Amino acid sequence: MDAVRVALLREVLAGTEWPGATRRFAGALRASVLPHGGGLLLVGTREYEPWHLAAHLVDEAAWSGTPELTPTLVRHRPRPDAPAQLSVGLGRIEAARRGETLLVVAPTAPPAGLLSRVHDARRAGAAVFALGERDGDLGALAHESLTVPDAAGLDLDTVQHLVSAAAGENSLPAQRGRRRLRDRLSRLADQLTAPPPSRW
Repeated sequence: MDAVRVALLREVLAGTEWPGATRRFAGALRASVLPHGGGLLLVGTREYEPWHLAAHLVDEAAWSGTPELTPTLVRHRPRPDAPAQLSVGLGRIEAARRGETLLVVAPTAPPAGLLSRVHDARRAGAAVFALGERDGDLGALAHESLTVPDAAGLDLDTVQHLVSAAAGENSLPAQRGRRRLRDRLSRLADQLTAPPPSRW
């Protein structure tokens, strides 16, 4: 989803909790990875691997000049012949330590084995973030969580778009009074998608 579509989505959702909630969650995620130079681990469930979110975070990391947002996708069943970036298994969560951030995306309740690994990572000092459609044991383990209830009128994929876009936003002023290209494009998109002023 490009910047113009995200701006349109935020406009549609204006007046709801979602623009603010996703920005707060993304801001906390960004604040967790920046001081440690990265260390973002991204994992889903056996049935749902968050490929889409991983790709968007890679894009946002590049566009915002924030490589720390680039995640390591942790997979439940990595193939032995897969490229290095696609062959990271659940053992990586067991190795997580202080200074690393674990983002768990779970549309359904995660299995006990994954919850156990997340609990161990938290005890070892990793920051745990949870994004899902149901609150429960995962939300209780997480330092930060964002739940997308069935009644929200949004799906988990849409919320992931909002979170990844917000994570890449540069809130600090650019040096020498010049804005980064990404910020200028975002501002332009907001202006282009704004409703025309009322003449009455």
